[in-house]
This record gives sequence, C-alpha cells and structure tokens, in this order.
Amino acid sequence: MQADIADSAVSLGAIRDAARALDGVVIRTPLLENLDLNAMLGGRLLLKAENMQRTGAFKIRGAYHRMLGLTRGELKRGAVTYSSGNHALGLACAAQILGSSAVIVMPSDAPAAKQAAVRALGAEIVLYDRDTQDSADVVAQVIADTGRIEVPPSAHPQIMAGAGTAALEVLEDAGGPLDAVLVPCGGGGLTAATAMLMAEASPETQVFAAEPFLFDDTRRSLAAGQRLPNPKGNRTICDAIMTPIPGEMTFAINRDLLAGGVTATDAEVRAAMRFAFEHFRIVTEPGAVVGLAAILNGQVQIAGRTVATMITGGNIDTTRFAALLGETT
Repeated sequence: MQADIADSAVSLGAIRDAARALDGVVIRTPLLENLDLNAMLGGRLLLKAENMQRTGAFKIRGAYHRMLGLTRGELKRGAVTYSSGNHALGLACAAQILGSSAVIVMPSDAPAAKQAAVRALGAEIVLYDRDTQDSADVVAQVIADTGRIEVPPSAHPQIMAGAGTAALEVLEDAGGPLDAVLVPCGGGGLTAATAMLMAEASPETQVFAAEPFLFDDTRRSLAAGQRLPNPKGNRTICDAIMTPIPGEMTFAINRDLLAGGVTATDAEVRAAMRFAFEHFRIVTEPGAVVGLAAILNGQVQIAGRTVATMITGGNIDTTRFAALLGETT
C-alpha cells in the first residue's frame, strides 16, 4: 500500500511540478564535464554539482517543497526533523524563507561546522547519541511537547519530488542518453526519486545506490529483498549518509527500480574528493562523492558509456577538507 502511494506521488509529473514550484528558490546547478578527462577514461563522466546548491547541498529542494505544502497554521507551529547536517540546513533555510521555524534533532557527533551553520539560519538544535538513542523517538517527543510538523529527510512524496528535480536537471542537461546514474544513498530519498524519474523518462538508464563500505544497508537490503539495518558502532568519514536502515517508503521504490548498490571505502572516498578537486576544482564533503568513488574503483563501467553521479553536498570546513585530502591511507 505504501509503495503504491509513493509510486503515484513520485512521478515524472510530480517532479516537473516541483521544479516549477522551486524555480527562483533553488539553483539550477551545473552538470560538470571535463573533456580531457573523458578522453583518458574512454567515456563521458558527468558530475551534478549540488555542492554549489543553496545551503551547500541538494536537501533544500525537498525541504522547501514540503514546507510549501504546509498550511498557514502548520507553518506557524513550525517544523521538526532529524538530520546529521544537510537536511537540517535545507529545512532551516526553507523555514526562514517562509517565515516559519525549525527544530533539528542532530547526532551529537555531527560536525561542529554543520551545527553552527544550522544555528546561524535560526534553527534550534536538539542533540542525541546515535549509539544509544533513536532519533525517531527524540523527534516524537519534540512533536508531543511542541506540536511541530515533522519534515523528514526523505520519507515523504513531496520531499522526494523536490529532490527529484536534481535528477530531472541531469537528464535535461546531459545532451544525450545516460547509461547510468550513481546516487549517494543514506535514507534513499534522492535515490528513489532518481530511479522513479529514470524509469519513466529514460528507462534505459541504470540507477545505482552508492554507499560507504560499512554503511551499505541499501545494497545488502536489495540483495536480501527486505530492509536490513547497519550494525551499530561503526563509523565512516561519510557522516551525511550514516543512516541506520533504509527508509520504508524509499526502499519500496528502490527495491523495484534500482540496478543495484555499490560501495566505497573511506580511503576510496578521500581519493574521490581529491579527484573532484583536481579535475573539476570543486570542494566536496565525503558522503557526496561515494558514487564518484565507485566509478573510480571500477564497480560501474564508464568506458564507452555516459555515466553521471550526484555530488550531493559540499558542507565541510576547510581544515577537515585539507586534512582528508592529505590522508593517504
């Protein structure tokens, strides 16, 4: 039943409607290509630079689109969500633009720079321990105490439709057929929206979920045919996509439409960050380049093909960015 609801809501038409609603609010970010690099790779590599998006990540697309769907009374009550940073920034900005307010439930180990940026946009932060607490329980308590409206990172049709506008831009700007698109995957919203869009508008395009090596819950769940959680206690430099389990709504879509899942180690992610900086001159956060890392480590063929990947965000402070690029193991 839930999959049917999601399927009917996250359609090409819904994504195009979202694109019209977001026009003038979000940035139509560039689809980067390096012709000399293509010659070296023997194929076309396209990078969707959502690190250049407002708030530094694609998440404002879904957050703003969902906030547009709230009534005047709901906007007055304000929003609440859980996020390690990028959805938090997107929702805080959306709430600020629309004259509302936001409370963000964030893991206590979220990067200090992201916490500071969220507060700078006027949002309140409630911290929790990701190893001993469930973020959903903390959000539920905030809702019980304040009456706020939950705006989740991915599990809502309006949020997925908003996120899907990034994939729509990739399809429109590619200048030819796309063989594959790789999407960094946490909760799975952008992945599901991309898969839905391609299934309807470009069915020959394969869509892959890209995840950190120790947080490959979607890849393992696809293989098992059911949602499997990540073991607790693991860590990765890809803090933006350290999710505990695939979302119920998003996995229902991804299970049916994805070509598969790919992974990258932290070392491969650091190498991809360096690669993106050296060849495209862009600053990326670790989780944003998992798809690029999977292409570079050979999990998806690029020779003779056109392969795109989402660069989902660039919210990283200069000290950490320099340190990660300097590490070799």
